[in-house]
Amino acid sequence: QVQLVESGGGLVQSGGSLRLSCAASGSIFSIVVMGWYRQAPGKQRELVASITGGGSTNYADSVKGRFTISRDNAKNTLYLQMNSLKLEDTAVYYCNLIYKRAWTAPVTDYWGQGTQVTVSS
Repeated sequence: QVQLVESGGGLVQSGGSLRLSCAASGSIFSIVVMGWYRQAPGKQRELVASITGGGSTNYADSVKGRFTISRDNAKNTLYLQMNSLKLEDTAVYYCNLIYKRAWTAPVTDYWGQGTQVTVSS
């Protein structure tokens, strides 16, 4: 069983900063990739940023230069530092984990429950 515990969401003014955390625990043999997605009301869920097991990162164009994804491998914790927040960043942010629970196990996809980020003017 895997658990993802997200924290750090909240209400912030435009131009402000927040840091999201996602702590992964349970039967994780190896991490393929971890990422942050978001879903605004009436919109589809979209990728915000991801980081592979090897440390390669990928960002949505809309957040490049403002958001930074990182991971503490020892703690299996994923972070998203969000700076210069804009109104359009308001959404529920979800942590995603793609992992293997054993060497011979298949790759598995797991989602956190989400944390609300609201940016006000």
